[in-house]
Amino acid sequence: MNIAVLGAGSWGTTLAVLLAKKGYQVRLWAHRPEFAAKLEAERENRRYLKGVHFPDTLLVVARLRDLVAWSHIIVTAVPSQALRETLLGFSDIALDGKIVVNVAKGIEIGTGKRMSEVLLEVLPGLRASQVVALYGPSHAEEVSKAQPTTVVASSPSLATAKKVQEIFHTSMFRVYVNTDIIGVEIAGSVKNIIAIAAGISDGIGFGDNAKAAIITRGLAEISRLCIKLGGDAVTISGLAGIGDLVVTCLSRHSRNRSVGEEIGRGRSLDDVISSMIMVAEGVHTSRAVYELSRTAGVEMPITKAVYEMLFDAKHVQQAILELMTRDPKQERD
Repeated sequence: MNIAVLGAGSWGTTLAVLLAKKGYQVRLWAHRPEFAAKLEAERENRRYLKGVHFPDTLLVVARLRDLVAWSHIIVTAVPSQALRETLLGFSDIALDGKIVVNVAKGIEIGTGKRMSEVLLEVLPGLRASQVVALYGPSHAEEVSKAQPTTVVASSPSLATAKKVQEIFHTSMFRVYVNTDIIGVEIAGSVKNIIAIAAGISDGIGFGDNAKAAIITRGLAEISRLCIKLGGDAVTISGLAGIGDLVVTCLSRHSRNRSVGEEIGRGRSLDDVISSMIMVAEGVHTSRAVYELSRTAGVEMPITKAVYEMLFDAKHVQQAILELMTRDPKQERD
């Protein structure tokens, strides 16, 4: 089986190595030809995943169209806001019989679309039954070291989800399946915003009570948006929901939590972003989800506060005060 992994960041590289170690023929695509050549020569991604060596069945390439035509499985691991542009590079290639596995977590700015919706819009030959979202609590730093990890493969087609489960499943990378791709994508995207809020709390110096409140009430926001958009509330209690939310809010590996922590310490967003090597998806997603929540009529106060702190220059203490002094409510409102 031929597998193409599009995106040579830490997660794309990790999955490419995992699949190559299972014996598949894997090609990792890097957007910049010079970076692809460097990875192929060094047989290691020293920029994003230092110390993880490439198996012989993994090659790095820069020719996107040839790679897509060669593949049976396409894994999209580019940043969420770059997905559409990447797909346009091969939108005229026949995709009959291929499966597209998306691992990018985010909502597209301007359209409010989930990643599977972007795939189906840009790739006219693709059917919903060919699309899978592979989400869950899965930091590349741990998966690349074969530490125990569980994720969920979600597709409208249970048969397709099970096929992806079979392809990715290892003794240390356990894959579950479900058919609620809406709920999985909403949960896996919005949790990054909540993680920024959790990081801000850490940066200010707040304690465990505040962190627990952010995670719990953040989960309520995710649930409201999920249900409004047609997802299943049960999904939110699973790996893409509580699982990914907890790890992203608490882990030292979480880029989104780290961004929030620096904001909480008083640094500007531009300053924080300019010092980062990898993308923190929650920054862009906070803008997209804030706009989506207004359009959908869903109350998401933590998301609104994060958006205002990041993009409206609202002072952190003012945002916290406004969150804490809202009208009292029943917990299940």
